[in-house]
Amino acid sequence: MSKKSNYSYVGIAFVVLVFGIIFIPKIIDRIGKDDITRDESRSDDVSKADKNLDKKSYKSDLVYIPNADGGNKKVPSFSFIDQEGKTITNEDYLGKVYVIEFFFTTCPTICPKMNRNLIEIQNEFKDFENFGVASFTINPEVDTPQVLKAYAINYGITNPNWHLMTGNEDTIYKLANEGFYLYTAINDEIIDGFEHSGNFALIDKKGFIRSRLKSPNNPLIYYNGIISEDEGIDDEGIPQEITILKEDIAKLLKE
Repeated sequence: MSKKSNYSYVGIAFVVLVFGIIFIPKIIDRIGKDDITRDESRSDDVSKADKNLDKKSYKSDLVYIPNADGGNKKVPSFSFIDQEGKTITNEDYLGKVYVIEFFFTTCPTICPKMNRNLIEIQNEFKDFENFGVASFTINPEVDTPQVLKAYAINYGITNPNWHLMTGNEDTIYKLANEGFYLYTAINDEIIDGFEHSGNFALIDKKGFIRSRLKSPNNPLIYYNGIISEDEGIDDEGIPQEITILKEDIAKLLKE
């Protein structure tokens, strides 16, 4: 091998060494920062699209909630007595857009918050004869029609389509847990003796549960009923959903 060849190999080795010293750390640094991909422009577009979907998640068209059998989830048949002593069934709500909740009158925690929010919604849609609320007590032993009527007066319930209903305890709990998947349970270990969801379900004029999408193929399903618009966000960082519930009620009323 000639000296010229030796010099060539030395030169090449020197270039490789310099490249390694200067550029390899930068490449490693970019990988460590997740700044290098197979196709950076494509990945950036996907990332931006995902973020935009999150931002638009509460602006989607309202969707139907699917059943386990692939159909659309509908309000189960029910029949209860309301605060006026009248028998109210699911058919009384056909042709109306309405919100469903499960509560009890002696609840010292989330129920007052939920019903103050529902009062605000009631007043927002006071000019719509086809808007209503269905409130089911989970403590029917105490919440008689007379008790429910006093509760309605105290809270300022004036909408004639807002029925506070009582009836057989087992039937109510089945409606909540199996009909709507809105959790309710008796729990003697807590201060008020009951556990229940603080969410609202939104029902369209044909009796189907409706909601907006949070992301593609991921419906919101229920609306948080505890946090008020004035609060905006709770101590755990959860945002209020009363505003979007109002928006979605307005959409369904136009259908």
